[in-house]
Amino acid sequence: MDWKKEFKSWGIILAVFAFLYFTGLITPIMGGLQSLLLSTGIIKPKITLVDKTNKTFDYTGRFQDLDGNMVSLDDYRGKTVFINLWATWCPPCRAEMPHISELYKKVKDTENLEFLMIALDKEMSKSKDFIDKKDFSFPVVHASYGLNASLQSQSIPTTLVVNPDGEIVFYQEGMSNFDTEEFRNFLISQN
Repeated sequence: MDWKKEFKSWGIILAVFAFLYFTGLITPIMGGLQSLLLSTGIIKPKITLVDKTNKTFDYTGRFQDLDGNMVSLDDYRGKTVFINLWATWCPPCRAEMPHISELYKKVKDTENLEFLMIALDKEMSKSKDFIDKKDFSFPVVHASYGLNASLQSQSIPTTLVVNPDGEIVFYQEGMSNFDTEEFRNFLISQN
């Protein structure tokens, strides 16, 4: 084995990764690749009772929408709410967003069904720029004032569904393609 060739090959690979990392291209590229993976249908939401499921949701808390208006969690009481915690620096979050966008377009007119995409970026401007650039139409708020216990998670993206009775009926940490017929039916059936 020629160690010089091996060293050169690893040097090129490291240089490419360093370039992508330092130019900021690694996040959108990884997000795009993961979104393609989700499109295959291999990773789907698990509609099973996990972790925080069947616990009572805490409606205390407030956020800022991308226009700077206050949004209170209490305004969502009595409705089915699809909640997603995400950030622009998170490739899996970026990967699942087009699929959430498609889900939202298909169910947005369902009575008493609300979406709440909670951005966790330090700067709200990063979240706003990303949403504007991608032209997503789902409601986005920024966690300017922190998260209550119901919204705390070990990783992002985290998605939960709260039914009109205030019970968490779906909880998942990690990315998924939520734009499936099974998940749409599950979401609509919560009303």
